[in-house]
Amino acid sequence: MASSKSANTYNRLNWEDAEFPILCQTCLGENPLIRMMKDRYGKECKICARPFTVFRWCPGPKSRFKKTEVCQTCAKLKNVCQTCLLDLDYGLPVQVRDQALNIKDEIPKSDVNREYYQQNVEATVAVGDPSRPYGQLAKAQAPSDVLAKMARSTPYYKRNRPHICSFWVKGECKRGDECPYRHEKPTDPDDPLADQNIKDRYYGTNDPVAHKLMQRAQTMPKIEPPADKNITTLYLGGVPKETTDQDIRNHFYQFGEIRAINIVEKQSCAFICFMTRASAQLAAERSFNKLFLHGRRINVKWGRSPALVSSRDEPSTSGASMYNSGGEVAALAPPPFPPGMLPPPGLNQLYYPSMDPGRMGTFN
Repeated sequence: MASSKSANTYNRLNWEDAEFPILCQTCLGENPLIRMMKDRYGKECKICARPFTVFRWCPGPKSRFKKTEVCQTCAKLKNVCQTCLLDLDYGLPVQVRDQALNIKDEIPKSDVNREYYQQNVEATVAVGDPSRPYGQLAKAQAPSDVLAKMARSTPYYKRNRPHICSFWVKGECKRGDECPYRHEKPTDPDDPLADQNIKDRYYGTNDPVAHKLMQRAQTMPKIEPPADKNITTLYLGGVPKETTDQDIRNHFYQFGEIRAINIVEKQSCAFICFMTRASAQLAAERSFNKLFLHGRRINVKWGRSPALVSSRDEPSTSGASMYNSGGEVAALAPPPFPPGMLPPPGLNQLYYPSMDPGRMGTFN
């Protein structure tokens, strides 16, 4: 039997009132000028059953209206979006994130224990920084390789599409192009993705989307080093135009000494040559499907062998080679000289991070 707000015996001091929701970029939508409607104490949270302030908005054109499903306290406990319940940092389900970070956060599920637990959480969040995660997530280790590979770097706005028109499936829809719902065939009802539960998504148990992502992570391709041991060059594809030599150097200098960096703006790519094969191999393993520059994922591959490139009639300008668009070989620095011997004048010396006087800050 449903009870009204006036007959609710729960302490109203614990009801949640907020000014703006906690949302991910995908749920917020691509429209920068949205109208968000606020309903104070409009619904109960689907996790803790407490009344909270519900927000409703349209993410963009040809999108369905979306609303918040859980309160902000529950969202902060798991660092998830209030609508889709995906992680705010990686865009992944809670089950995938917790398994990758080895988090075992046991939130009470009974009514009394859950209320007591949330009261302590609200008191802690009010004293500390509300923008930082709480609980076991705040004590988690650095992001693992699995999270770096599967993390979504750009919003996926197709998730905001309208639902499928049930009348069109029956052949009875008379709205035609004016129908606000999608005229598409539904997915197979036996598909595990067709049966999703909001509590399973929140607690990270039996989530079909998480199982699919983890199976995909196990079959992800791996970068294999070339047979030619003389190759010490990596190819970086999809480099943004605003990327500079220093941006690339800031990421790769940790793997070893860098001989040269060549950025080809016309092809949106770059080449980085290391002094040793071990440094290049370490950089390839640590950067494959994990490197982001200016918010864009960079495609990391091994450079081609100079003998393989020179055997062709025409120089390659589309692959991972040390040839630029003009067919000229990129200039490389000479190998290091013995200790105590100065290099000839006119040759570029190796760059070390400690050689930058302004790397650790400057005084005005």
